[in-house]
Amino acid sequence: MNDKNFPRRDFLKTLLAGIPMFALDWDSFPRGKKSGMEDTDFDALVIGAGLGGLSCAAAFARQGFKPLVLEQHYVPGGYASAFKRPGGFLFDVSLHSTTVDERNGVWNLIPGFPEIKDVEFVPHPYLYRAIFPDYDYRVPQRDLKKYITMLIGYFPEEEQGIRGIFEDMEGLARDINKYSQAGGQIDMSRFPKDFPYLFKSYTKTWGALVDMRIKSPKLKALISSLWGYFGLPPSKLACFYYALPTIGYLNGGGFYPRGTAQKISDAFVKFIEDNGGQVKLKSKVEKILVKDHAAYGVKTADGAEYKGKAVISNANAFDTFLKMVDDKDHLRNYVANFENYSVSLSSFQIFLGLKKDLVGELGIEDSEIFYATGYDDDAYYKGMLEADVENSGYGLMLYDNVYKGYSPEGKNTVNILALQGYSHWEKYEADYWKGNKKAYRAEKERMASVLIKKVEETVLPGLSESIEIKEIGTPLTNVRYTGHYRGAIYGWDQTMNNTGPNRVSHSTPIENLYLAGAWTQPGHGYGAVIPSGLQCFGEIMEKWEAAD
Repeated sequence: MNDKNFPRRDFLKTLLAGIPMFALDWDSFPRGKKSGMEDTDFDALVIGAGLGGLSCAAAFARQGFKPLVLEQHYVPGGYASAFKRPGGFLFDVSLHSTTVDERNGVWNLIPGFPEIKDVEFVPHPYLYRAIFPDYDYRVPQRDLKKYITMLIGYFPEEEQGIRGIFEDMEGLARDINKYSQAGGQIDMSRFPKDFPYLFKSYTKTWGALVDMRIKSPKLKALISSLWGYFGLPPSKLACFYYALPTIGYLNGGGFYPRGTAQKISDAFVKFIEDNGGQVKLKSKVEKILVKDHAAYGVKTADGAEYKGKAVISNANAFDTFLKMVDDKDHLRNYVANFENYSVSLSSFQIFLGLKKDLVGELGIEDSEIFYATGYDDDAYYKGMLEADVENSGYGLMLYDNVYKGYSPEGKNTVNILALQGYSHWEKYEADYWKGNKKAYRAEKERMASVLIKKVEETVLPGLSESIEIKEIGTPLTNVRYTGHYRGAIYGWDQTMNNTGPNRVSHSTPIENLYLAGAWTQPGHGYGAVIPSGLQCFGEIMEKWEAAD
């Protein structure tokens, strides 16, 4: 392998999605001095109260600095939030399952934040259930050997390949951890020998890695059944961004916070405020104040101005640089590069409150179910882009099977999810923002009816007549409440040209302006955006320390 293609040390520094967050050396960082600061002056201004922004602000507060988080919505959390409806129903905006660590026998340790102790996570009864035309199976919690044995039972002729692909995944995680422990101080001439799994896979898509091991198209689809979590089919998805989180999920288990994802966001807000920071809701940032290509503050929609040593945007990259910053000439080349990246899928969701315990009556024990209509993931993805609900599958979340008491007594809370592209909804966009929603509402009701019928025919007979409350969220709903460009739920896609060190970095061409969250490193998902905020904070601290 020639030198220009040989991996550099920098390549691995940001491959942190799905593995433990790197350890910040808190004692080596400068400490904040809040005394003497004006009410409108802060050490850090954070635009957006998604988990990436909250995580970054919490790190500043923990270190004694004075952060201010400005959020346009009336609740914190972004996609990590919940909403109430009549009848006692509480609907989670996005979370179905995530990873968490154990502390003293309780699953409540959010990676990177041992001080936050008031969010308890409950394990799913099974990691997930997957339904394909020829297979209907449950993946066990934290039992990879049992899962491998099950797959071998379905495809005995592929035993060697099945064991091999999971060894690739575990070997890749070992290599990354080994590199992390070495602090980047390694002999690059020995890289292929010392880090064989990393060397083997760093230039490959997940699909290409699977193709090296597995022959059966059906088995490939089963092994890759979680790709919807990552927004791209195996043929397009960077290997790291499937292999690392997935093997961590299979070994570590899937959990859900008691009281919805809003509990996580609220816990961050409390931590920030308890440590001297502030979180202001219903405060939309319209401008990032810049002088001589350096950010020094922000201006909100109500005309208030706040000054800060650092500005961290947890908003989407398009709004940050095309709407909030006026330094267009300076940013021309940076923004032009956005055209090289594809924006992730959005989502169509149906939130159902059932007037009876239908799930219990049917004897269903599963909490998260993935239903697939076939094995061709590329065709499936094409259907998602086109919002083809007739021919696509769905994700189904039955919250009452995670823990008792989620719903009002004798009732159920159900979520039906279909990933979708934004293009289908563009024709409704202009009227939607004008409040003319007749055609839009007709279309979302049509889609909801298709998906409800499909769930009724495949998993939950009697669903239609059991509905008490129904809410429907579309890609336009996502734009309305989160501001995310094209309703994206994953930021930019994790393609080979925008993953790992190639992914848009925390620092930007505007001095003192940084990014945290799904649009930057390491990427999307609860297990990535919280580390993203910490990574961003760490980079700022290193810069401030060097400047002292």
